[in-house]
Amino acid sequence: MLAELAARGHRVVDTDYDGWTDGNGGPWDEERMSRLLGSEHDVIVSGTSENQGRFYDRFTHVVLLSAPVDVLLERVRQRVNNPYGHSPAQQDEIRDNAIAIEPLLRASATLELDAQLPVPDLADAIESLLE
Repeated sequence: MLAELAARGHRVVDTDYDGWTDGNGGPWDEERMSRLLGSEHDVIVSGTSENQGRFYDRFTHVVLLSAPVDVLLERVRQRVNNPYGHSPAQQDEIRDNAIAIEPLLRASATLELDAQLPVPDLADAIESLLE
């Protein structure tokens, strides 16, 4: 979906890449995120971290893309751009996070979207929030 939004001309940041965390699923680089959010007003930030809540007051919307665990697991098994989720231990972690963390994300989100929708539909929904 980020690629679709970028193709539509939006500035997107995927915090899973390019040094936004320590590379092990750790917290966002707070200084770097503060600089980004202080200089970009229409940026779409994707990713989940333990310290993301510190930035919620600087986001207009916090969107949770949700899908059933079996869908999430199938997607991570099939992706080739990120090895996370291929091992049984990582898949167990995904299951555990869906139980323990997803409710916290849902409670703090301003909008929840069904990640099973077609990518253009999800991009349309996100794009409508920018207007």
